[in-house]
Amino acid sequence: MLTLPRITVFVAATAVLGSAGAAAAQNHTRPALDEARGLFYNGQYEAAAEFALPYCTVERVDLDACELATSAVHFQIRRLLGSGKQKLKLNACGKCQPLMTTFLAGIARGQAAATATLAAHPADDETRFLLAKIDLNYVWLQLATIGRRTGLKEYRQARRLLDEVLTRNPGMVRAQIARAWIDYIVDTRMPLGTRWLLGGGDKNRGMRVIREAVATPAEFFVATEAGFALWDMQVREKQIPAAVVTARSLARDFPANEELARFLARNDPASAAN
Repeated sequence: MLTLPRITVFVAATAVLGSAGAAAAQNHTRPALDEARGLFYNGQYEAAAEFALPYCTVERVDLDACELATSAVHFQIRRLLGSGKQKLKLNACGKCQPLMTTFLAGIARGQAAATATLAAHPADDETRFLLAKIDLNYVWLQLATIGRRTGLKEYRQARRLLDEVLTRNPGMVRAQIARAWIDYIVDTRMPLGTRWLLGGGDKNRGMRVIREAVATPAEFFVATEAGFALWDMQVREKQIPAAVVTARSLARDFPANEELARFLARNDPASAAN
């Protein structure tokens, strides 16, 4: 059964800064975050985090940056731990410990800033969505990467927030993607009892929503997020021919992504050679 030792590493000042600072910061497009997104999707997670983290500090909290930075740090930890029979335990990964500290601090700052913003602006669906994403970064690291059954409160909040956003704004593609991942992960990774506790899931619905998101015209990095989600699900479902088609498209925009390159080398050597 999932339990929730709620993380409390943020300081009170963060909430004060969050309500004004986060909303103001999100109104400005920073080339640094686009650079960080490009690095992230090229699999350069450490560099992506270095670009995003300065915008997710006690002095300056930007929710987009906090979400991106915690995603990048999560993927660093996941890469360090490895997979399969060779996967390390967290306490056996020396490089993971400082990353976990950075990750938890970023999660807490983002949660505090978003909560403060929503208290002042309860109709702010962009903030509601980003809080859900930050919550899910915490849940997926704990549940899927580390294997700890913790984060039930964050999970329930994220699911509720995404459902609220999509009720009012059903065309928000990033919210569709995040909600589809909940359907997919709960259905495919959770035992039956836990699946019930988490509100149920439906991998077929999740995959259908992702395919629809890929087909929806969207900003470049939103479309990229949908494309990587589709590829990931196709690989998990062993839909290799379809995954090859998706990977080819992604690799054109992100040629430095080594995971894509390895996948194509194994499954589509002619394409990989080009």
